[in-house]
Amino acid sequence: MSSPVAGARGACDFLDPVTVAGPRRFLTELPLTTDRIYAAESIPAGRQGMCALTQPRAHRVPGRHTHWRLARRRHLLLRGGMVAALLAVVGPGVLAGLSDDDPAGITTYSILGARYGYELLWVLGLSTLALIVFHEVGVRLGVVTGKGLLTLVRERFGPGAAGLVVAALVIANTGTMCAEFAGLAAGADLLTGVSREVSVPIAALAVAALVLRGSFRYVEHFLLALSSVFVTYIVAGVLAHPDWGAAAKGLVVPSIPLNRDALLVAVATLGTTLAPWGLAFIQSYAVDKRLALKDLRYERVDVIVGAALTGVIGFFVVIACAATLHVQGIDVNDAADAARALEPLAGGTAATLFGLGFVGAALLAAAIVPLSTAYSISEGLGRRADLNDSYAEARTFYLSFGAVVTVAACLVLIPGAPLIQILFLSQALNAVLLLVLLPFIRSLAKDPELMGENALGRFDRVSTGLALALVAASVLALAALTLL
Repeated sequence: MSSPVAGARGACDFLDPVTVAGPRRFLTELPLTTDRIYAAESIPAGRQGMCALTQPRAHRVPGRHTHWRLARRRHLLLRGGMVAALLAVVGPGVLAGLSDDDPAGITTYSILGARYGYELLWVLGLSTLALIVFHEVGVRLGVVTGKGLLTLVRERFGPGAAGLVVAALVIANTGTMCAEFAGLAAGADLLTGVSREVSVPIAALAVAALVLRGSFRYVEHFLLALSSVFVTYIVAGVLAHPDWGAAAKGLVVPSIPLNRDALLVAVATLGTTLAPWGLAFIQSYAVDKRLALKDLRYERVDVIVGAALTGVIGFFVVIACAATLHVQGIDVNDAADAARALEPLAGGTAATLFGLGFVGAALLAAAIVPLSTAYSISEGLGRRADLNDSYAEARTFYLSFGAVVTVAACLVLIPGAPLIQILFLSQALNAVLLLVLLPFIRSLAKDPELMGENALGRFDRVSTGLALALVAASVLALAALTLL
C-alpha cells in the first residue's frame, strides 16, 4: 500500500514509499532504509542517481563489512550450489551465537563446572535449544518484515510497549557492558598487573573512538582472533580426562540441588546463553543483510551452526572446569582460578592464554553491545541511527552509545566492586529481563497479518512456549527460594 511521501525533499518528492508491514515479496532486492523502502521502478529515467543520494542509508555495525562484500555477490553465490549459498547468507546466526562466548559467558560456564561438576550440563543443553529456537524466530522476523524488533514493537503495540522493551534492553545491555569491562579489567590484571582504574578508562575511550570514527573494522579481526582462544577449551577438556559417562548423564538427566545457589547458576546460564542483546542484534543483522525469503532455509542452518558452536564451547568449558577445578574443590573467585582449567593444555602459560582471550572477547563485545543498544533506543523512539550521520543528525544515537559506555565503566570502577560477581550476576539479570522480551517476540512471530505464511506453526508455538516457560519457571523458582 502506498501513501504520499512525508518529508521527502528535492529530486525525490515524487516517490511513494512502500511500507514493509507484512511479508516482503518482490521488495527484498530494493534499497533498505530504516522505515521504508522506495520502489526503484517508480523513479523516472535520469533521476535515479539523484534519488540514490537522498535516500536514507542502512546502518552497519562492526563485524559486518565482510558480509556486505559477500552480499554484493550473493546472486552469484546462490547459483553456485549449497555450500556457496550458505556462504552467501552466513553471518547473523554464527556471529550472534559465538558472541555469547564472551567473558561473562566463559565465567558463568566456569562457575557451573567448578561448583557442580557435570550435574547441571542439562541446563546448558536446554539453554542452547532455546537459543536455536528464538534466534531462528528473530531471523525469520527480520527476513519477512524487513524491520528490527523495536520498530515492530512500536508499530504493533504502541510507544508504551516499545518503551518497556527499550528499558529492558538498556538495563540488560548496561549490565552486559559492566561484565565486558569487568572481564577486560580481570584479563589485563592477569596479563600485566595493571589496575582497573587504568585499563577500563583506556578501553572505554579506545572503543568509543574506534567505533564512532569508523576505524573499528581495522582491528576487529585481530580481536576476534584473540577471543577465539576460548576454542582451546575443547582441547583442554579432552586433555583433562573428564568422566565422559558422568558428562553424558549430566547432559540428558535433569538434576539440581534445591538451593538458591544452584538455581542462581542455572538462571545465569540461561541468561548468558540466550542474551537479550543478541535477540535484537540478530534480527537487525538479518535486516541489514537484505536477505530474501528464499534465503531463509540457509539462514536457519546459519542459526543452528552458531548456536551449536556456542553450546559446544560452553560444554567443554564446563567439563574442563569439572575435571580440574571441581575435583580439587576450587571455586572461581577470580580470573586466575578460571584460567587453571586450561592448564592441561597450556601448562604454565594458561594464565597468559586465558588473559589474552578475556581481553580480546571483552573488547570485541564492548564495541558491539553499546552500538546495538544505541540502535535499539533510536529505533524504539523512531529516531535516525547511522554511524554515517553527524551528531546533529543522530543525537539520540550518539548520546545513547556514550551513556551506556560511561555508566558501565563508572560502575566497574567503583572501589572494591567484585569483578567475578559482576560478570556472573549480570547474566542472571539477563534471564529476568528475558521475561519482558520473549513474549513480544513470540507474539509478533505468530501474527499471520504480519508474517503471512511464515507465521509460527504448531511446532514453533510449542517450542517457543516451552522455552519461555523454562525461563519463567527458573526465575520464579529463584525468586521463591530467595524470599523464603
